[in-house]
Amino acid sequence: MKPYVKSNKNDANDAEAICEAMSRPHMRFVTVKSIEQQDIQATHRVRTEIKDHRNAKANQIRGLVAEYGLVAPKTLLALRRAIPEWLEDAQNGLTDYFRSLLHGLWDDLLTLEDRLKKLDKEIETLARSNEVAKRLQQLRGVGPIVATALVATVGDGAQYSKGRQMAAALGLTPRQNSSGDRYRQATSSQRRGGCTGKQDCAHGLGHATQRHRLRSKPQHMLSWKYEGEPQ
Repeated sequence: MKPYVKSNKNDANDAEAICEAMSRPHMRFVTVKSIEQQDIQATHRVRTEIKDHRNAKANQIRGLVAEYGLVAPKTLLALRRAIPEWLEDAQNGLTDYFRSLLHGLWDDLLTLEDRLKKLDKEIETLARSNEVAKRLQQLRGVGPIVATALVATVGDGAQYSKGRQMAAALGLTPRQNSSGDRYRQATSSQRRGGCTGKQDCAHGLGHATQRHRLRSKPQHMLSWKYEGEPQ
């Protein structure tokens, strides 16, 4: 609303700017989320936070054991396999006191992973109970997490007339800084769209691109809006 605010900022000028913006014929409005969308969005936000905590805990373990000369490969699976071996190996240089600390960190990591698995099952249940999410999962590279994230962000997609509009709203399109005959594109916009929806869509798109690069033509981005099989 800032472009429509006249002079200094106060309640009267803000109200006038809101009325002025609503009267514009091409103004874009945000669709109000339903209660179901809010529940799905809350589930994704909790899952994202727990995932960040799990990654932080894994990095903390890596950093601490590295001080004792123990290093595990980058993947989380390799770390899960290495920690029990470190705890059982009595000749790796770890003190008894640090082993007790490492055992506590190992329990914390397992707790976070169990909580993450439960949330994944809840998301799968939400995806099975939502008709839009069911149609979304017919697209390549779209699973329960990506489908429910899109449902929480854009709903049924009826507010978009083409896939390009939805991609721009999610922040998947490049940011532009063009003028006249100078056309410049930067990286994708970081300020648009929900962070969860954008990341999940990017991961799903990358997976689908790698898997189906040499296969048939890709499906239309908005084919999930309509009943029946995807186009």
